[in-house]
Amino acid sequence: MPKNSAQIEYLEKDHDDLEFIRPLWQKLNQHHRAVSKYYKDSRTATTFDIRKKQLLEKSRQGALHIDLARDSNTEEYIGYCVTTINPDKQGEIESLFVEKDHRGMGIGDNLMARALSWLKTMSVQKTILAVAEGNESVFPFYRRYNFYPRVTILWQKTDSESKEHL
Repeated sequence: MPKNSAQIEYLEKDHDDLEFIRPLWQKLNQHHRAVSKYYKDSRTATTFDIRKKQLLEKSRQGALHIDLARDSNTEEYIGYCVTTINPDKQGEIESLFVEKDHRGMGIGDNLMARALSWLKTMSVQKTILAVAEGNESVFPFYRRYNFYPRVTILWQKTDSESKEHL
């Protein structure tokens, strides 16, 4: 179905509904693996179950919010944004993804606006997000929401990890 005929609906979920994002998160992880120059293998090692456990731990200590985008014609989930708040009232855009065939329709913008609106209602002190190495092409999208690089953290790779990019 052509993307311009899609009718998009947005749903709010919480930590109990993380499974809804599994197939989309897996596509995001594949994308990160494809664009990564230095950490391809670590993307393979990180499974959705590991990430889900991390997010659930954050939700126990603070709060977690999920916005889902669904094509109401096909009832397929085509995008999501997971947002958390830690005990210090710091918000974080944890993960944002839109299916390739549905990009350019404003879905990412809607998901981002919804996440930021939720954070505002929760009175966060500041909001951060991390961009995976290799995925810097998303910087212009995030600049529209006043997110700018503040620091670049470099990790020393172990000997086995160093062979990843050769």
